[in-house]
Amino acid sequence: MLKNIRKELKILNDKEYATRLQKYFKTGKGEYGEGDRFLGLRVPVIRKIAKKYRTISISEASEFLQSQFHEERLFSLFVLVHLFKKANDADKKNILTIYLNNTKSINNWDLVDASARHIVGAYFFTHDKKILYTLVQSKNLWERRMSIMATSYFIYHNNFDDTLKIAEILLQDKEDLIHKAVGWMLREIGNKNLELEEEFLQKNYKNMPRTMLRYAIEKFPEKNENII
Repeated sequence: MLKNIRKELKILNDKEYATRLQKYFKTGKGEYGEGDRFLGLRVPVIRKIAKKYRTISISEASEFLQSQFHEERLFSLFVLVHLFKKANDADKKNILTIYLNNTKSINNWDLVDASARHIVGAYFFTHDKKILYTLVQSKNLWERRMSIMATSYFIYHNNFDDTLKIAEILLQDKEDLIHKAVGWMLREIGNKNLELEEEFLQKNYKNMPRTMLRYAIEKFPEKNENII
């Protein structure tokens, strides 16, 4: 089965598109995606294949997290997200454990954004959230992004406290990709509770990276832009 999946993914490769993806995802020396390799598959194609094989086991799906190819790891995450949604409590914990044990393989923003909400966020919405506060202190950029992106699940369910606490911790983060993620989540809070977002911005905007602020107020009504 696994050989068939890999074969199907590789048959659809596009070397020219792979080269473009390597530039887009910053895989050069010293860049955030340094050394990553691509087959050259578009996301809708990967989703289609993941849907076709979504009944494979958790262990089979997780094997693709070890792949050298970005698209195979994304395939793995799409399947694990599906399996998580259908899983019992024990299997959900198993998937979460696999996820947290393989964060070095979930090593670009698209991989984090496709999965952190649906696995990490969904699990910790009903469990002790201590691990989120461990992730946010990590030296690993992607683990810090996981911590804030996971809270999008909380926001969807009108629970904003942890997003705001984690956002405050990340105010002085050095990475632009963290600034964008935090600003995005603040904007999502504003879509649910604009007054609460405004309160946070009034308190913190002077110490907030400009990119974070720009993302946070991107869809503000004009009359609200003057509050900061």
